[in-house]
Amino acid sequence: MSDALVMGPPARRQTRQAVLLALGTASALGLARFAYGLFLPAMRDELHWSLAEAGAMSTANGLGYLLGALVTAVVVRRLGTAATFRWGMVLTALSLAVTATSDAYPVLVAARAGAGAAGAAVFITGGVIASRLAARAASGTPITVYFAGTGLGIVLGGVGIPPLGDRLHLAWAGLGVAAGLAALLSWGPARAGEDPETDRKAQAGRETRAAGRVHVRPLWGIALAYLLFAAGYITYITFLSAYLADRHAPLGQVVLTWTALGLAVMVSPALWSRPTAAWPGTRALAVLLGLLSSGAALAMAAPAPPVVLASAIVYGATFMGVPAAVTALIKANTPPADWTAILAAFTTIFAAGQTAGPWLAGLVADHTSTTATLAWTAILCAAAAVVAAFAAPTRRAGAAPAEKTRDVESSTRQ
Repeated sequence: MSDALVMGPPARRQTRQAVLLALGTASALGLARFAYGLFLPAMRDELHWSLAEAGAMSTANGLGYLLGALVTAVVVRRLGTAATFRWGMVLTALSLAVTATSDAYPVLVAARAGAGAAGAAVFITGGVIASRLAARAASGTPITVYFAGTGLGIVLGGVGIPPLGDRLHLAWAGLGVAAGLAALLSWGPARAGEDPETDRKAQAGRETRAAGRVHVRPLWGIALAYLLFAAGYITYITFLSAYLADRHAPLGQVVLTWTALGLAVMVSPALWSRPTAAWPGTRALAVLLGLLSSGAALAMAAPAPPVVLASAIVYGATFMGVPAAVTALIKANTPPADWTAILAAFTTIFAAGQTAGPWLAGLVADHTSTTATLAWTAILCAAAAVVAAFAAPTRRAGAAPAEKTRDVESSTRQ
């Protein structure tokens, strides 16, 4: 029986809070990271960018995310989880608003980096708050709801941005307003993250965490697959609208494609939670990567609107499941004392791939066409799937039981 069918009034209250908290992922990822792809065709034309320059905007966002992920723990120790989430939401909205004020490349790069850094703080602390809500509700539903918010942000961008055409400043300002409204609506639910005793124990546990060791070598196959995935997945959503624009896709097709992609992201956590927890070894990871690669390749094989739509749905239903599968494998094959250190190392690996991917793919596309960006995703994710399929992580002494459990950290490392 599903969690939704057995929830009592307290669980329903926690889930209602999670619905508003999900505006954090909608803002941090759906609006601040992924919606940029909707702007890319118009910005390339209006500002006379190459595809490499356009891709560098996503690179800046990735660098900002890495910085934000590295400093979030320090900020939480000083401000607390709820305050870090709230001010991260405010800074995300401000970064999007700043993007609307200038066409200067350095200003836009700085704004995209700022959105990445603030978005990382929101995403990580929001995941912690959602996990606390889930613990109080004795249900995984608040976590699923929280991470489904990413899809909501993509849907809002897909519906709202394309009709504005080349009115870039108005569109960016609209995102800033939407992110500001999200900050306001999520301000109260963030109070659920105010747990001074838990935060005090977490701070006291930093010394214990320092004793954790980074054992990436036994997981080298998974680490390589994760790097390839990170460098590959981001180029599809960054350049999807440019690909459609080069094929003179009508406005309705662009809106429908992005809306379907976002809706697929919303159902993805519920779709993959059981396979990630139950399938043996690296099977879930390999299947996710294989489907992701196939989805990207589908649009190249036959760029007809129904095929591109199917491609976007497959992509949306799979890419958010990869970090969850990677984290489950880490927890199944390493001692609990080392989890934090290893997850931090994998976060760095992911951020490095995500940062380099869009710029490198843009360079290739400048010498070929935007089809190369989809091919980039398909090839790298296919290679990652092969690596994952043959990866055999060495389970270390003291590792958790082989049965993998669903955990919020799987997505807070995204």
